[in-house]
Amino acid sequence: MLEIIINKEPDKKNIMLVENGVLVEKHEEHHNRQRLEGNIYCGKVQNVLEGMQSAFIDIGEKRNTFIRLKDLLPKEDESKSNGNYKLSNYKINELVKPDMKILVQVKRDGTEKKGARVSTHINLPGRFVVFMPNSNFITVSQKIEDEKEKRKLIDIVKTVLPEGTGAIVRTSSEGVNEDLIKKDLEELIKKWKNIEKQYDEHRLNGPKLVYDNKALLRRTLIDVVDRNLNRVIVNDLNTYKDVKEIFKSMDMLDNIKLDLKENEDLLNMYSLREQLEKIENRKIWLKCGGFITIDKTEALTAIDVNTGKYTGNKDLEHTVFKVNKEATIEIAKQLRLRDVGGIIIIDYIDMHDDENKNEIIELLTKELKKDRTKSQILGFTKLNLLEMTRKNMCNNDDF
Repeated sequence: MLEIIINKEPDKKNIMLVENGVLVEKHEEHHNRQRLEGNIYCGKVQNVLEGMQSAFIDIGEKRNTFIRLKDLLPKEDESKSNGNYKLSNYKINELVKPDMKILVQVKRDGTEKKGARVSTHINLPGRFVVFMPNSNFITVSQKIEDEKEKRKLIDIVKTVLPEGTGAIVRTSSEGVNEDLIKKDLEELIKKWKNIEKQYDEHRLNGPKLVYDNKALLRRTLIDVVDRNLNRVIVNDLNTYKDVKEIFKSMDMLDNIKLDLKENEDLLNMYSLREQLEKIENRKIWLKCGGFITIDKTEALTAIDVNTGKYTGNKDLEHTVFKVNKEATIEIAKQLRLRDVGGIIIIDYIDMHDDENKNEIIELLTKELKKDRTKSQILGFTKLNLLEMTRKNMCNNDDF
């Protein structure tokens, strides 16, 4: 059984994906650290930094946000290009001026040292389609491999899309009834028209929020709803209303059980508190007696595999391979649980058999398919380190 459990505490809110009582994903929202990602604002240009080809945008929040030249130019279809603009052909001061009003969406939340990053590339995610009002192309999720299905989905979307706009057809649209896809896109277009109206009303009044995306909650619900989600349990009335509103927009209110257990501590369910505490550990023990360690640095995340207490009962290669296999399953699980992003280096115990190395890569590929975000395995280096990358859930564009 697949459930989403949303537990509000005085200082934070935990959004947890639980499969048969086992925690498989966990995301946090801290009340003193507002999450802006996905929100759309009527912004005001503060400074234009010609030397850095960027600008600071006031969106009416505590700190100014940051926009790059690339995020002011029309978005390219990366499936048909290398995604690189000839940026030297453009000057940012020709595109934006101080005090100019601009409609932007927060693409990445700020940190203690940096403000949030914004873009004019607006994305409105739906259940089956992501509507891109400022783009002029249609692309299909890379996870849909059937070329005939891709063409069919593009043709469906084309019948609804207004001229000069674009869309990403999500993986969840594969094999879905045509009318459901059209209705999903029509709702997103209606939402966009309302955002435009709000923007026009606030352009004279200065920086202001014009669309609250409730990004983390919305994305989690939209992504999981078609993965046989059975139930959502919430302990806060306002969050319950938000979930209900999102499900209503997807016509899913009658399909998924929604429970309100107001003011209850939901971490007592399925020993979730203990499961959450284990995520904080640097060392994770494997059933065989080996263990892995996870160390995050500024540049990358390093994962080390060790035999620990396991000595095996055959030859060394078999012992090493058994630990590495078990470690691979745990690594994929931990990457998802901790939402590890960026460059990841895995230092497996040395294997001399190339067939065993290939089997480890195949196993890792299989386990990462359970993840909702993009990852790429680059293979073993000459130093026998496995290189891979993974996108954080909040920066995942593979709808």
